Amino acid sequence: MRGVFLGCIFLLFQSVCVAQNISDLQKKKQDAAKEIEYTSRLLNETQQSEKSSLSKLRLLTSKISYRNAILTSIKHEIDIYDECIANNTLAIELLTNDHEKLKEEYAVLVTLAYKNKGSSDQLLFLLSAESFNQAYRRMLYFKRYTAFRQNQANTIATVQEVLDNNRLKLEQQKQAKQALIGVTQKEKQTLAKEQGQQSSELQQLKKKKSSLQKTLNDQRKIERQLEREIQRIIEEEARKSRDAGGPGFELTPEQKLIGNSFEQNKQRLPWPVERGIIVEHFGVHQHPVLTNVQVQNNGINIATETGATVRSIFNGEVSRVFGISGGNTAVIIRHGSFLSVYSNLREVVVKKGDKVLTKQKIGTVYTDFDDGNKSILKFQIWKESTKLNPELWIGR
Repeated sequence: MRGVFLGCIFLLFQSVCVAQNISDLQKKKQDAAKEIEYTSRLLNETQQSEKSSLSKLRLLTSKISYRNAILTSIKHEIDIYDECIANNTLAIELLTNDHEKLKEEYAVLVTLAYKNKGSSDQLLFLLSAESFNQAYRRMLYFKRYTAFRQNQANTIATVQEVLDNNRLKLEQQKQAKQALIGVTQKEKQTLAKEQGQQSSELQQLKKKKSSLQKTLNDQRKIERQLEREIQRIIEEEARKSRDAGGPGFELTPEQKLIGNSFEQNKQRLPWPVERGIIVEHFGVHQHPVLTNVQVQNNGINIATETGATVRSIFNGEVSRVFGISGGNTAVIIRHGSFLSVYSNLREVVVKKGDKVLTKQKIGTVYTDFDDGNKSILKFQIWKESTKLNPELWIGR
């Protein structure tokens, strides 16, 4: 009965792997597909301008990244189905062998029962017993033999049922795998098309190196202005504390509470916009076009829709609202010992000293209609004078 036992184990294993692992992979595919759909919407906005731009290139790069994520998930699904198919095939082989052996054994039992089917033969067998105890034992033998035959028949029926279920599952798994192979081919074709668009955009941008270098220099000036303003906030608050007789800037009990709560919500803080795509990450990385040029980003750049609302990521107090030369308007909000920085805003609806709540509107993202209609929010998180990676703080 080894096949029956292993068959049931394999069925259980398959139900777990298909229900859990494949469900997780399908969720990842769905999430990536949503991001692709949203990125396509943003690309449609930028493509209203025929001019090539870094915004287009970065959106295409993000789209390709999500497409690759879909292909990776599909590959893992196919791998799981391959494993399930192999296990199911082995289970069917074991079950088939057991089923044949059971039928052979049952055939022998039926033959013996046929030869001794006469009730008179059974009666004579009982009456020929040498003692009452022997007759009783012979009667028990008949009962056990009859029950054994019945159990054997039931076992054969059970094995047949398990075998049929395995064969059905095997066929379903093969069909599911084949469907995934078909989806893979379509996704690869789409990916090749997107990579072609990316390559074309990159070639166009390489012809504008001097313009891109100027843009990069302007961005560096904006970053330095932001850094100076943040340092000014920290120094001013520390000076006010010292002027009042304190050792330097100290958090009030309310600020400490907010700061602790902010830190406890790491990786769960809401995004500063309702929908967006991160097109430039935190830290030092290679410029997408300029060779041997590295970019330092103190936060992340989020591409979003025209007129998108910018919102506070947590309860806090507005520390600064100021204009940046070439960078539009910026807002800095204090959350205890943490600062969240929102720049490249078109309009702002809060002022210094305002208390704000989580997800409260603070302004609107600026849309550059002269540069591919791009709408980019530049977002940073600091802990006093230390720059933090916002992707480690906001939810996925």
